[in-house]
Amino acid sequence: MEFMHQKGFLGTKAPLFMDEVTLIVALLPVLLFGAIQLARMKLYKAHALSQIFLYVTSIAAVFYFEFGIRAAGGFHAYIDQSSVSHPYFFAVLVLHVAIALSTLIFWTFTLFAAKKELVRKKHKRDGLLTFFGVTLTSLSGIWVYLLLFLY
Repeated sequence: MEFMHQKGFLGTKAPLFMDEVTLIVALLPVLLFGAIQLARMKLYKAHALSQIFLYVTSIAAVFYFEFGIRAAGGFHAYIDQSSVSHPYFFAVLVLHVAIALSTLIFWTFTLFAAKKELVRKKHKRDGLLTFFGVTLTSLSGIWVYLLLFLY
């Protein structure tokens, strides 16, 4: 898995796997917005399939990310190269993980509840809340990336 730790493509000092995951995280809200538009166009099967695809891709990206971080020696291997203070970075990281974890749990609930959801208004609300959580996860993930590899 040496290729994961080659120089990335975003022009920072980040390794390849970080750039790949960051790109996925940055695009995810846009792709989810597209999936929501499918439901608004009453293309419910396409909406469901795209949601499942994006969910599974997100889970795979998290595993890929975790493997890459652990193989590199954890965040300490990266934070020590950053000029950002450790307490500040840790606070941002905790915020990001809290948002990401709660969003993942809520997204999981929303996907499974959609199968038996009879009240469309509740599913629509839950979907919009999931979209909001994914957007916050994306923004905070990009923030973490910038702190580690740009500053």
